[in-house]
Amino acid sequence: MRDFQRPGRSLALASRGMAATSHPLATLTAVDILRRGGNAVDAAIAACAVQCVVEPQSTGIGGDCFALFAPASGGVVALNGSGWAPAALDLERLGAGPDGTIPAHSVHSITVPGAVAAWEALQREHGRLDLATVLEPAIRYAQDGFPVFPRVAFDWQQAADRLQVSEAATQFYLPGGRAPETGRILRLPALARTLRRIAEEGAEVFYRGELAERMVQSLQAFGGLHELEDFAAFRPEFVPPLHASYRGLRIYECPPNGQGFVALMMLRILEGFDLAALDPDGAERYHLEAEATKIAFHHRDRWLADPAHSRVPVAEFLDNRYIAQLRASIDPERARTAPPPTAVPPAGDTVYIAVVDGDGNACSFINSLYDSFGSGYCCPRTGVLFHCRGRAFSLDPAHPNALAPRKRPMHTIIPALAFQGGELAACFGVMGADFQPVGQVHLVTNLIDYGWDPQQALDHARAMAYPRDLQLERGIGKEVAERLAAMGHPVVPAELPLGGGQCILIDRKRGVLLGGSDPRKDGIALGF
Repeated sequence: MRDFQRPGRSLALASRGMAATSHPLATLTAVDILRRGGNAVDAAIAACAVQCVVEPQSTGIGGDCFALFAPASGGVVALNGSGWAPAALDLERLGAGPDGTIPAHSVHSITVPGAVAAWEALQREHGRLDLATVLEPAIRYAQDGFPVFPRVAFDWQQAADRLQVSEAATQFYLPGGRAPETGRILRLPALARTLRRIAEEGAEVFYRGELAERMVQSLQAFGGLHELEDFAAFRPEFVPPLHASYRGLRIYECPPNGQGFVALMMLRILEGFDLAALDPDGAERYHLEAEATKIAFHHRDRWLADPAHSRVPVAEFLDNRYIAQLRASIDPERARTAPPPTAVPPAGDTVYIAVVDGDGNACSFINSLYDSFGSGYCCPRTGVLFHCRGRAFSLDPAHPNALAPRKRPMHTIIPALAFQGGELAACFGVMGADFQPVGQVHLVTNLIDYGWDPQQALDHARAMAYPRDLQLERGIGKEVAERLAAMGHPVVPAELPLGGGQCILIDRKRGVLLGGSDPRKDGIALGF
């Protein structure tokens, strides 16, 4: 139980359905959809669509999506809604940025947006309502207006320069030439019209109809090599999920081209240490997490790629003997020298949504533009702000993740589910680009090793040992920071909060859902 004399938030409790998102309007939308007879899939998509309007720095219909769905009848369904590079784009035709990567503000960082097709596929296969009903709240907010919330306003101000990349982005998202302040009502009529067309005509109009034509025309005007066929040929994929165990829990993740296996590797490594015997706020706990991070990210940076183009040896990475070798390489008292950092610059603006409905279905759902406001390129006729996920490609032709035509880049966004004894136990995820697997591991160990509730587990101070320094949030004390430095970690303060997450636990014995939402964002968990 939390100390009610200290700042904090109680966990959410419910018995008939629950949603947790990083924005209150999205959470309320999801709960409303559940009350109207929708299931977890309907509610997650509705919430995400709202966030594409009211939290536009974090996500949009011009981005990508991954999802895990656990039907009450059993099993787990994984959906990969990440788009590919244009067929005409290859290493020979690409001019790299000064640091050897594709700049976020380059039109060549824009891969085909996969989110809209993924929403429709998931809703068609596993939803209960129609797409028009699910998208109606987002259309209403875009047309009638929405208030800008505090964290959204903060991020907006931080990323205002990105919105000057294209005239339409400046016009739509910098009213009066500046980022909107907290409490300002903003309307996005062009985006409302586009969402309405999708609601009426489905994803077909976005990928093979008039909207696709308008988007491709604008991308070509920006200097892109996109063609209508790049959109028309794209399909999301239902894929077998990955899973691994941690202290009796079976954790599910989406497979590559996402980095879910990184979280599983970290958990498998840490399972061999008695974390429960360590101070959850102590240097020893953060040290072990940091060392596991370095190991797992070294594997990610060497191997993670589109499995349609390169083999990613996930089974070998999670093999018991191999994990034991990796674990044995950790010195509990001393930090290792970090492996060389990746060529991909850090980024991260994403929304993660957890929904569990009254029938026991759960949807773990994530949608992203990658950087804040993505590439900054916006289609003036549709209001679609394009992501910059292509900048996660490697420009080394020998690397598995090297840019190639119709190839999907390495992806950071990872939803998660946990089962215990064959039954769903948790629906969770942590946003924040590279930080996501680290955040998931910190959350899971808080829940399992320290017995905290979801809100306590999300509130807790975080650290990140990638790509170079060990970043510490302000909640980590001075003595702990000094101890970590003495252990050999290059300690620095985190410039921004590390990630943001949501979690819903299922207490089957009492018939209760327990939810939390990260205080680093504006969001909330609500149920009924």
